[in-house]
Amino acid sequence: MGVKNPWEPVQTFSNTQTPRLQRELHVKNGEAGILTTQVSKLIGWGRSSSLWPATFGLACCAIEMMSASADRFDISRFGAEVFRASPRQADLMIVAGRCSIKMAPILRQIYDQMPDPKWVIAMGACASCGGVFNNYAIVQGVDKIVPVDVFIPGCPPTPEMLLYGFNELQRKIREGIPNPPDPQKASGMKLHGPIGEEL
Repeated sequence: MGVKNPWEPVQTFSNTQTPRLQRELHVKNGEAGILTTQVSKLIGWGRSSSLWPATFGLACCAIEMMSASADRFDISRFGAEVFRASPRQADLMIVAGRCSIKMAPILRQIYDQMPDPKWVIAMGACASCGGVFNNYAIVQGVDKIVPVDVFIPGCPPTPEMLLYGFNELQRKIREGIPNPPDPQKASGMKLHGPIGEEL
């Protein structure tokens, strides 16, 4: 009494398939490979993938900026894990929080000490337009002091919003979009530092 194998048609079919054709593996034979690109695109890719932000947290938005660099959101995935304490080693300034009139000359001085090319992100409503602080003591938008490339709204903006703004800045750098005009040079205004010297 023979038991019929229910898998016999499948086994018969799979055992009778023709074997795949042998593919020729790539063999290095000394010929030069070809890579075509524009040098400007290669430089833009390198710059956008290794942005080093300057630590410039002014108020509550700085806590969200710090959490964006922590392990949950991990801004280092985009090449910006190195927050620099020296502006001479940074090429990105994230202005996180409200900027007072007294802080404006220091903000400008730190921006001037950064090497070119440099970019600025205004993080939060206070840095973008003064936020709820519509008074004489707060600068109504840091774009009156430094040229801002990306504005991030919110009070406070979440770390995801900072990462999205960071990705937009990377896209801007890769596409070669130039920085906005410098408000200090365009207006001819001069800022006076904390001890009276002109900046």
